[in-house]
Amino acid sequence: MTTLSFELPDGSTRTATVERLLNAGYAGRSQEDVAAHVAELAELGVPAPSTVPALYPVSPYLARQTDRVDAQHGRTSGEAEWALVVDDGGDLLLTAACDHTDRELEVHGVAWSKNAGPDVLARRAWRLEEVRPRIDGLTLRAWVAHGGEETLIQDGTLADLLTPDYWAEVLRERGELRPGTVLISGTIPMAEGVDQFAEGWRVELGDPATGDVIRLGYRVAAMPQPIG
Repeated sequence: MTTLSFELPDGSTRTATVERLLNAGYAGRSQEDVAAHVAELAELGVPAPSTVPALYPVSPYLARQTDRVDAQHGRTSGEAEWALVVDDGGDLLLTAACDHTDRELEVHGVAWSKNAGPDVLARRAWRLEEVRPRIDGLTLRAWVAHGGEETLIQDGTLADLLTPDYWAEVLRERGELRPGTVLISGTIPMAEGVDQFAEGWRVELGDPATGDVIRLGYRVAAMPQPIG
């Protein structure tokens, strides 16, 4: 079983032994924008969800704190997200995350694609109750690396997404707001013209009120070619 460890701003450490990992999808605050996004993806062959927002169970071992993601081919990419973590003591934590997704598999099933790569989480977190009053002002950004050069690919705020409290209530209704639950938020739009199939991803969750920033970053490593 995967155990995640998070450092809080006061220097203390919290752990979360992951028993349930869930990926939200089509989780924008504006459902009109979500509907437009569903239509865009449909043109690319990605099947539309039966309901929005969606929620995809993911194998718990895919929750990772790592600086390397191994990929089977060149069409995988991350997504800037936040993660809601119920730590081993039952406290709600908020941290940065990056859902690394197999885009080739996505056209056959979003749930399948979510289980083909890890959800990378940062090693620092905030207690949700401490940032809740300014949640919409928190920033979420991602950069991709090509040839050692980084390009900003996502830039928004948590006001663009359904809130952690929204998802906490969903989890409560499902009986899953329990220690060991990790929920990944869904993502914000990517900039047009930026290649998402990158050699590295970096995500930042920022609090402009305090200047604090939670960061994660990893490189994408190509796996050896299979035999047979």
